[in-house]
Amino acid sequence: MAEGFGKYYGKDDFEVYSGGVEAHGLNPKAVQVMKEIGIDISNQTSDLLDENILFKADYVITLCGDARDKCPALPPSIKSLHWDLEDPARATGTEEEVLNKFREIRDIIKENVKNLIEDIKKHSH
Repeated sequence: MAEGFGKYYGKDDFEVYSGGVEAHGLNPKAVQVMKEIGIDISNQTSDLLDENILFKADYVITLCGDARDKCPALPPSIKSLHWDLEDPARATGTEEEVLNKFREIRDIIKENVKNLIEDIKKHSH
């Protein structure tokens, strides 16, 4: 979801990649809740971290739980942010309750990405 928002709000000003320390595939519920707000992430992939990309990044953002702890050590030149969000894939309950957790996390990621992009643009002029 974060990659989808990064590409949507960053337009052509940013290169956005996502990856993880484990590849789980794209969660269909993430695709569904993004589609609800008009962003198609169905062509994105869930890839393992590519250290060639990672070490060229300006920003590395970890999102859930132990992602920060499992992320490789980064050079000091890379700004590292951790958004400590609940992993919606671990939500339990009815189908609707699980989808609502995905929507809640989606909306937090949306605001975080928008704020980050605005902040970067503000400080790059």
